[in-house]
Amino acid sequence: MLATMIYGERDIRLDEVPDPKLSTGGDAIVRVVAACVCGSDLWPYRGVVPTEHPRRIGHEFVGIVDSVGREVTKIKVGDFVIAPFYDCDMTCVNCRNGVSTSCLHGGWWGADDRIGGFADGGQGEWVRVPHADGSLVAVPGQPTDEQVPGLLTLADVMGTGHHAALSAGVTSGSTVVVVGDGAVGLCAVIAAKRLGASRIVAMSRHADRQALAREFGATDVVAERGDDGVDAIRELFGGIGADCVLECVGTKESMDQAIRSTRPGGTVGYVGVPNGGSELPIRSLFNRNVGVNGGVAPVRNYVEELLPEVLSGTIRPGLVFDLQLPLAEVAEAYAAMDERRATKVLLRP
Repeated sequence: MLATMIYGERDIRLDEVPDPKLSTGGDAIVRVVAACVCGSDLWPYRGVVPTEHPRRIGHEFVGIVDSVGREVTKIKVGDFVIAPFYDCDMTCVNCRNGVSTSCLHGGWWGADDRIGGFADGGQGEWVRVPHADGSLVAVPGQPTDEQVPGLLTLADVMGTGHHAALSAGVTSGSTVVVVGDGAVGLCAVIAAKRLGASRIVAMSRHADRQALAREFGATDVVAERGDDGVDAIRELFGGIGADCVLECVGTKESMDQAIRSTRPGGTVGYVGVPNGGSELPIRSLFNRNVGVNGGVAPVRNYVEELLPEVLSGTIRPGLVFDLQLPLAEVAEAYAAMDERRATKVLLRP
């Protein structure tokens, strides 16, 4: 089969690799219908995270189950399924506690699993899923082609934006600032609105993303950064900042922006994958009673909650995909996101 490999900085290739095989009883083989490139994939693509040897890449996909192991009971052949950006069994204590990213038996796509098999990367034609009954969520019936992008966001970005909002404590009447206008930040706007936020500020310098943020529920847009950005946020909220700030980037600068935009007693919900250099200013947080909460988003725990709203069109996170390409053009997909010619690229094998 064909699968995406990263060889080094800005070196993405589509290679022939071995077809996946059932091997451990609880696994399944999924034919990928749609996959995508994540903002976090750009860290190794740009060389920020070194690639020591060629490896599979990609962690967001939806598809149709082709075969299942003898121990699989919940997922069946022919199901259209959503896979989170990691493998998990949904039975261990961490999964039951709502933190499936810390599954005691799980792992990551594009790597050996803990039970003697290999979990293929998501940017390919087929994927072996080690814990089919845990990781996969079957969608009722067969979705339309138009529904596929929205369902794909449940593999990562919509659930991650939701995690940012939950971590910051967004509730009815909250004032919210979203730092980051990538796919996760835009989905965080959706999440804040559905949780009842009264005012949502999108921090964005790009007209197309500003427009989409407003369509998703943003009431205000702030384009400034640094001190000017903090001043603009405080001016909007009585000189003190917002109740909840959602950090959706992962840089030192974005975290600083988030913390200083939060009012005394407010909370930062952070989900941006840390890109080095980020350290919390404990004295400043202490002095202003600002909380910081978040981390890698356990999106598998949120799929069942968000799925009905995606299927009904109540929320439309699939609009974050502004470019669709065939898998054969995966290198161009990476380049388009790296060069900010696309917010998020959907790939179809």
